[in-house]
Parts: sequence; structure tokens; C-alpha cells
Amino acid sequence: MDDKLKEKIGILEGILFVVGDEGIDIKALSEIMDDKEDNIKEYLKELKKRYESPEYGLRISYLGNAFKLTTKQEHKDYYEKLAYNPSTNKLSNAALETLAIIAYRQPITNSEISDIRGVQTGQLVRKLVAKGLIKEAGKSDMPGRPNLYKTTSEFLDYFGLATIDDLPTINQESEEQSNEVELFSSIYKEEEKENE
Repeated sequence: MDDKLKEKIGILEGILFVVGDEGIDIKALSEIMDDKEDNIKEYLKELKKRYESPEYGLRISYLGNAFKLTTKQEHKDYYEKLAYNPSTNKLSNAALETLAIIAYRQPITNSEISDIRGVQTGQLVRKLVAKGLIKEAGKSDMPGRPNLYKTTSEFLDYFGLATIDDLPTINQESEEQSNEVELFSSIYKEEEKENE
């Protein structure tokens, strides 16, 4: 295999990693990689062949007209242990932030969560699904029909809530008014100092 082909397969692998659960179709891959669709199919075949080796824990899946990286079914027992292991069960600040966005905006797509956070959240979403705190809740009407996510009963148990309605309310209006008052009072104080 020549270096150019190795590089193309590496780029493809990186793209599949970045798109995460959303997956990506041949046409989009062709546009992004600036290459023919037939070539993209060859790169996918090569990468798929590589992942068939037991030394890799990933595989390429074709689901809902999109290609995505997924874990191998035969390793599922290990992933379940990981999800329920107390030492790996702590939630990072980024995971908590992502979970809060989902809880207050559900059902919501991964790309909408990423837009709100300003960073890619695919990996965090997968981790929260594995922990059972969120689950797929259908498909969005957006182009590509991405998955919608919502919280689970395990989420409620984890945070000691009876229902999702028990979440603390966020009063954005009073927050905005508070900011306006602070802005007004700081301008007023500056003018007062200038007049002294």
C-alpha cells in the first residue's frame, strides 16, 4: 500500500471519528476529501478490512445511509463493565454541562448540543448513553435525520429527581435584567465620578 493511500485512509478514519454518532454518507465524504466517490468506497473497504483484525476494537458500520465508527459487538461485555465500574462512573464538568443541556432542551441532537457548548460533544454523548443517563429518542427532521437524545430514568435516579419537572428552573429573564441593572449602574457610577 503506497503512502498516498495510507494517508487517505488515515484522513477517512479521522473524519469518521469526528462525526461520531451522526455518521456521514459517501457524497459528503467525497466533497470533504475532494475525491471521487468510487475512491472513497475503496478507502472504506480498506479501512473496514483493517478493522476486521482482532487487534482493533472498532469497526465501520453502515446505518441509516451513513458510515460511522462503532465498537465490536464481541467486546460488549467489557464496555458494560466500564459503564458500571464505580471508578469510571464519575462525571466530568464537560459531561455534566452536556447532560444539563440535554435535560433542559430535550429532545436534542448532538449537533445542537455541540452548537450550544461550542465544542464537539459526540464522545461525551456516547459516554452518557453508555452510562444509561441519556438515550436515543427518535430521529430529527433535520437534514441527515440525526438522532435525538433525552434523559432516562437512571438520570432521574442519579440526581435524586422524581420527574424531569423537578429540575431547578432557570430564569433567564431575571438574569438578563440583572445584567442590564449592573450595566446601567456601572455607567451611572462612571458618569457620577466624571461630574465630581
